Amino acid sequence: MKILDSPESRRSFLRRGGSLIGLTALSSPLVLSGCREQEEKAGEVTAPEDLMREHGVLRRVFLIFDNLEARLKQGQGFPPPVLPDAAGMIRRFIEDYHEKLEEDYVFPRFEKAGKLVELVQTLRRQHQAGRKITDFLLSPGAAADSQKLAASLQAFTRMYRPHAAREDTVLFPAFRSVVSPKEFLELGDKFEDQEEARFGKGGYEKIVSQVADLEKTLGIEDLAQFTPV
Repeated sequence: MKILDSPESRRSFLRRGGSLIGLTALSSPLVLSGCREQEEKAGEVTAPEDLMREHGVLRRVFLIFDNLEARLKQGQGFPPPVLPDAAGMIRRFIEDYHEKLEEDYVFPRFEKAGKLVELVQTLRRQHQAGRKITDFLLSPGAAADSQKLAASLQAFTRMYRPHAAREDTVLFPAFRSVVSPKEFLELGDKFEDQEEARFGKGGYEKIVSQVADLEKTLGIEDLAQFTPV
């Protein structure tokens, strides 16, 4: 038997032993089970990610509103169904669903924790302001007053662009700090369940497809047209 009579020899032995212990621990059923669970959870959409991708739908509606506003200011017309269809999407998908999730599950947790309270209060007020604009956009006589309609479309996008950006860059990244890891994962599942219950299986994909149809109606579906020349 070789005697470990030098400090270097003992260090080498301990390093090899530590590696073997580490490998043994990692190969235990309990650790492997935990790793598998983490891998499975890694493929799921978290609550903030879900809300952020819904902001993508909102931003595509901005482009539709921008186009309608530009046409109105230039004295041009647009296909009549586009306005109620786009505003109806805002009402059903953004205000009645997306914002309801924020108001029921996200905002209260920040308020309870005493974090970003002023921001949350502003976001709540803007939700209410946005719904008033949508009420007008969905009203029967909205298209009759082109000047007011153009101003309303501009007011909506002007408010919601920074609104969504502030949520994406400040509020949602901080969400982990006001919920437990378990609740963080559970809320992602809850959001998915509510989406399916309200819009059916593949509800998000259906909404995206509807936005794409409106873009085609207005001739703004080609992403390349927005590239500066």
